[in-house]
Amino acid sequence: MRIAGTVQESIVDGPGLRYVVFTQGCPHHCPGCHNPETHDPVGGTERPVEAIIKELLSNPLTDGVTLSGGEPFIQAGDCAAIAEVAKNAGLTVWVYSGYTFEELIISPDPAVLKLLRLTDVLVDGPFVLAERSLTLRWRGSKNQRLVDVTKSFEAGCAVTLD
Repeated sequence: MRIAGTVQESIVDGPGLRYVVFTQGCPHHCPGCHNPETHDPVGGTERPVEAIIKELLSNPLTDGVTLSGGEPFIQAGDCAAIAEVAKNAGLTVWVYSGYTFEELIISPDPAVLKLLRLTDVLVDGPFVLAERSLTLRWRGSKNQRLVDVTKSFEAGCAVTLD
């Protein structure tokens, strides 16, 4: 799996103490992105998924995993493997994506749908510099939503937390 890095104990990428995987490679190239170093699909480093999972599970105080980027859904299979282990360990899964929920649910890629179904909260949509706000919780621009994925699948449309 190609990643930009990991953070063992984050308190800013979702609720609680979170293990964060910053995936490498992003097709969105949002102006003003706070992680532009993650855009290059050949940047970052290769790391075995098993090593990431081992590190994720090494801290018993971790509440969840956050998959951020870059764009996690361009490495959906590897991210789904991490999310599945996290869910089985009782951890929550948050995913930050430049794609919207509506774009992801029509994907023909089964790995994209698997990762989406393993996600508790999807922070969706591209970062829009003109809609940037420092007062928003867990996101950078007003167009981005906190989507409750389980409720969204039940309702057949995006259900937001706020």
